[in-house]
Amino acid sequence: MFSQQTGIALEYEALLAPLDGFVRCVAAFFEAGGGGVNVTLPFKEAAFDWVTSCDEFAGAAGAVNTIVASDRAYRGYNTDGIGLVNDLTRNLGYSLGDKRVLILGAGGAVRGILGPLLGASPRCIVVANRTRSRAQELVDRLEDPRLRACDAEHLDEGAFDVVVNGTSAGLVGAMPKISERAIQGSLVYDMVYGDNAKPFRDWAIANGADAAVDGLGMLVEQAAEAFRLFHGVRPDGAAALRRLRDEQA
Repeated sequence: MFSQQTGIALEYEALLAPLDGFVRCVAAFFEAGGGGVNVTLPFKEAAFDWVTSCDEFAGAAGAVNTIVASDRAYRGYNTDGIGLVNDLTRNLGYSLGDKRVLILGAGGAVRGILGPLLGASPRCIVVANRTRSRAQELVDRLEDPRLRACDAEHLDEGAFDVVVNGTSAGLVGAMPKISERAIQGSLVYDMVYGDNAKPFRDWAIANGADAAVDGLGMLVEQAAEAFRLFHGVRPDGAAALRRLRDEQA
């Protein structure tokens, strides 16, 4: 869709790397003349270790999801957080300024979104994880006074303005653990999309959330940012998202 929008011809295909062979796979791709790659789980940390340099968001996260080749150097980026913030602010029209934000989970997906979220000027971000120590490690890494960690099962801070599910629970048909008190009047955002996000969204609406959306817009907007890095032109993510929503319907 972005190729059609911009008139830029491209080949974009999936490469399945073996679990123990990410470096061999990505190196062979670039040796064959590839210009850039997107990296999905479980290789974002391996990509961070492999690149020549990285941007501030990838550096803060310790995870890379986009690699661009330039004169045999490889620069890594993390577009996940930009995709999330752009979906919230551009597509959903929701300002994060001075908002209280709750993030569920402390894995690689969450590490990639915290930097851009902090850049959107929230009042605070609470990272809630099943294991509090892991959330605390993430908070300590970023050293921002607006960040704090807690145990997800003992969260008792009232309602948040925005609740983002960054756990993988939906991918295995499970629900993240969270009290109904935390989502009263909230915008609930699940980073997974499609049918996997439906149980948590339905639960949130039934238990007091003001709105609940899936992460399809984040997927589109992080891809739009990656396309900009590859080609120097930013495509219209909102138009692509509308088309995908229409196809879903």
